[in-house]
Amino acid sequence: MSLSTITALSPLDGRYAAKLSALRPIMSEHGYMHRRVQVEVAWFIALSDAGFDEFKPLSPGARAYLQGLVKNFSEADTAAIKEIEKTTNHDVKAVEYWIKSKFGGRPELEKAAEFVHFACTSEDINNTSHALQIRAGRDQVIVPGLDAIITKLREMAHQHAQVPMLSRTHGQTASPTTVGKELANVVMRLQAATARITTVKILAKMNGAVGNYNAHLSAWPDFDWEAFSQKVVETNEPQGLGLTFQPYSIQIEPHDYMAELFDAIARANTILIDLSRDIWGYVSLAYFKQKLKEGEIGSSTMPHKVNPIDFENAEGNLGLANALLRHLAEKLPISRWQRDLTDSTVLRNIGVAMGYAALAYSSLMTGLNKLELNEEALNADLDSSWEVLAEPIQTVMRRYGVPGAYEKLKEVTRGKSVTAEALHALIRSLDIPQADKERLLALTPASYIGMATELARRV
Repeated sequence: MSLSTITALSPLDGRYAAKLSALRPIMSEHGYMHRRVQVEVAWFIALSDAGFDEFKPLSPGARAYLQGLVKNFSEADTAAIKEIEKTTNHDVKAVEYWIKSKFGGRPELEKAAEFVHFACTSEDINNTSHALQIRAGRDQVIVPGLDAIITKLREMAHQHAQVPMLSRTHGQTASPTTVGKELANVVMRLQAATARITTVKILAKMNGAVGNYNAHLSAWPDFDWEAFSQKVVETNEPQGLGLTFQPYSIQIEPHDYMAELFDAIARANTILIDLSRDIWGYVSLAYFKQKLKEGEIGSSTMPHKVNPIDFENAEGNLGLANALLRHLAEKLPISRWQRDLTDSTVLRNIGVAMGYAALAYSSLMTGLNKLELNEEALNADLDSSWEVLAEPIQTVMRRYGVPGAYEKLKEVTRGKSVTAEALHALIRSLDIPQADKERLLALTPASYIGMATELARRV
């Protein structure tokens, strides 16, 4: 059976492959190999500048050639490394051998070949490679996806800032709001959640087999290896890696930052699950209609239906993303003693977790762009819910010390079909100033929205 989108085991590389093209070069096996080569090259070039007699600074031509290996790294290069791995049965060693194989016919590099992967444990390369992948996935896919949703929701919040909508608390009619204000709530929540994602520092260590520079110091005991490693990790690309240095580790970087990041993404996703369910409900109430493309089918048997599938898909895929993200966050910071391999296979699923998140963001954007507000349905709901004005009436009654304000309104409204006439009769009977009576008599469910419009426009 051939490998294709229709034979792929994962729907991320099957049904939804086209939607995840931005993530695949970053988080795939190819992306991982690419970052490994980048790390090895950065370390190698930096060693040449360390001042060792045994490894003189590389010429500009050699540096350009090595950077070209990184810049022009291709799928064919990954395939070549994987071919070497068939013999080594060790993927990092295969990367080392591949780099050395590229030194052929270049005496300057051939002479220095043993400084490739010098004093490194595999995790010095892997943890930095994962960090580069995670940073790129976050900055190029996850955050832009969330920002696009925030931008769309903000536009909708401003557009519908004044459109009144009946609220429901515990599923029961409650004080009105506006469509824009409810969307503004989500904007503010998502902005805060996204900010937490962007501020997580992406860490990396390059300190040897158990974090103590043992091998490094055996070769050059008087050299400041910690400062050197920090420079490689923190110097901006392409000379360095542009990450944040982790000075304390066992063989592996502890992965606490990963847990922090994945948990932050999961919390943003939870907000979007909440949004997806709410909009699903609003579609059910006909508050929103959905635009269809020509020829698009809503239901296979019921011609009238336009199912809110984009929000359902988003909810489902956000759930899958969060299941993986939370496992990553819980598992990755745990390693027996100085190293076990339980993190290795789990780390390979970071792209899967991000993939389901990115897929959900795409579905959600598609759904949001289909929505059309149905003000007729919104108004009809408000017009049939005059009971929500019991709150302002009893509040004004309390202001003027009318005894039993709550009880009187409960008697008029609870368990009854409340009419404007019944409320107006009560208002007229109240012993309160005439101006306040007139203000209450002028009130409707649609006008009882407080600061909702202002709050919606403010985001």
